[in-house]
Amino acid sequence: MEVKVFHLPLLLTRPVRKMRKPAASSPQPKNFLVIRGFLLLLLSCIAAKLSLCFSNIPSSLLTLSLDGHLNFDEVQHVAKDFGNQYQLLPLAVLHPKTVTDIAITIKHIWQMGPHSELTVAARGHGHSLQGQAQAYRGVVVNMKCLQSPIMQVHGGKFPYVDVSAGDLWINILRESMRYGLAPKSWTDYLHLTVGGTLSNAGISGQAFRHGPQISNVHQLEVITGKGEVVKCSANQNEDLFHSVLGGLGQFGIITQARISLEPAPDKVKWIRMLYSDFDTFTRDQEHLISSENTFDYIEGFVIINRTGLLNNWRSSFSPQDPLQAIHFKSDGRTLFCLEVAKYFNLGQTDTIIEEVERLLSPLNYISSTLFLSEVSYIDFLDRVHVSEVKLRSKGLWEVPHPWLNLLIPRSKVHRFAEEVFGNILKDTSNGPILIYPVNKSK
Repeated sequence: MEVKVFHLPLLLTRPVRKMRKPAASSPQPKNFLVIRGFLLLLLSCIAAKLSLCFSNIPSSLLTLSLDGHLNFDEVQHVAKDFGNQYQLLPLAVLHPKTVTDIAITIKHIWQMGPHSELTVAARGHGHSLQGQAQAYRGVVVNMKCLQSPIMQVHGGKFPYVDVSAGDLWINILRESMRYGLAPKSWTDYLHLTVGGTLSNAGISGQAFRHGPQISNVHQLEVITGKGEVVKCSANQNEDLFHSVLGGLGQFGIITQARISLEPAPDKVKWIRMLYSDFDTFTRDQEHLISSENTFDYIEGFVIINRTGLLNNWRSSFSPQDPLQAIHFKSDGRTLFCLEVAKYFNLGQTDTIIEEVERLLSPLNYISSTLFLSEVSYIDFLDRVHVSEVKLRSKGLWEVPHPWLNLLIPRSKVHRFAEEVFGNILKDTSNGPILIYPVNKSK
């Protein structure tokens, strides 16, 4: 990141003896003339810069008839994101009150033609990694302005919820849970907007069963690049529907979505276990996601033990065998953690223990490294937020995040692991390395 600081030069003069006040006809001191000339030059530069800034703003944007407003002054806060690697100042930030505000703005920019060189980017919670929600010398749309005051949750045989693209997933979870329902597929971190994750994919440990979040959408409302407001689904304007979902915002801006729901459980058995061999680790992951009766959540991550991460991840878990756990030593090896969860309701407390033991019995993890925890469904899904609070308190949240997401076919994953985990990252790693097993049919 390059930071440019503009400052005024400081004029230093030697201390002088107290002098008599010069007569009225005396010539002005040279220092005074220099300072006055400098101030005039400075004011001229500021005036010229302001004139240049306003000359870059198309006059037609200043007179758009909107219920919300375009802000041309306070734009610095949208020139950054979670990735914290790019800082691109836009020309303006649109704070819409209605979907129509966005449509009017985009239609106007489209009518201006390509010579205007104005770009548009939708910004939700700013969790993009490489400036995708920024628009250099363009217009950033603040999607949080469209958060729904009331979400429409519909029950029945095929329950769903209608939400704004600016709504956070954590708020959708809380609202739908009031009806005993919840979305089927999640991301690990819930303080993201609907429009943001649906423009990417939305993958977590439920994706092996339900597919990513984009596979659990019934209908969308989208504003196209021409400023048209269009309803689309798998049966209506299907090309637009499938292009926008996972389309990285290149085919339109999602403004509303209808999300599929399912009955929500009360509690979660949350389990972690370690492997020293990647082949065994992935074999067990593949076994679990291929079984009809299996865990509800299956994920994994890599532990480069020299980072000290080994003791951190298990602090909130209880070992099944405390004595064996005490004596376990990794000896600096790279380890692989299989993380699974089984959902249940309060009336199933007795049977869930037997069910978990049955599902664990064919797995080949290191026997002394089985750790268990029991939490509420909401606490399980919102688990990363706990880490966020801790990292923010230490100033470690708003730091650069050079993240990379890869889809690796089964035929190549072992070679990838051997090279990356065995050679490149064998000594240290400062960030999470997550492994999601998914079925490509989903």
